[in-house]
Amino acid sequence: MSDDAHEPQTHRQLAVSLFNRTWELLDKEVRTEAEQAEMLTAAFASRYHWLQIGEPRNFSVSDWQVSRVAAVLGYPELAVEYGKRSLHVASLAGLAPFYVGYAHEALARAARLAGNRDDVKNHLEAATDMLGLVEDAGERELLAGDLSEIGGS
Repeated sequence: MSDDAHEPQTHRQLAVSLFNRTWELLDKEVRTEAEQAEMLTAAFASRYHWLQIGEPRNFSVSDWQVSRVAAVLGYPELAVEYGKRSLHVASLAGLAPFYVGYAHEALARAARLAGNRDDVKNHLEAATDMLGLVEDAGERELLAGDLSEIGGS
């Protein structure tokens, strides 16, 4: 690997590109097995690059994305593990309610997949508490939509 591969700008570009590719795949209604494997790999690869140069917000969001992908793919243990990581980083770093709320959203989604109704309820309540503290209207709408998707399922 060349020295350029270790430059902060390279890590940032790869992290963003892989994060966006993961979202492209998440947004597809139907994915091939190859796309499912690519989606999980891209989420982890994005996380790797953020860990090289990012800040706690990037770490929490990338852990959240891995959890989301794992939940979509039907891997409850992996979804729970990375949801917990997201919440741990968001809480420890004192991130804004939007990020803490999304960490709880990931854990509610993972708990639903695992069939743990108590955890679903607890994390939805915690996320809803955070939702009330989110100041940005766009962020509030985004989180509210994902929470209603979990609560309505």
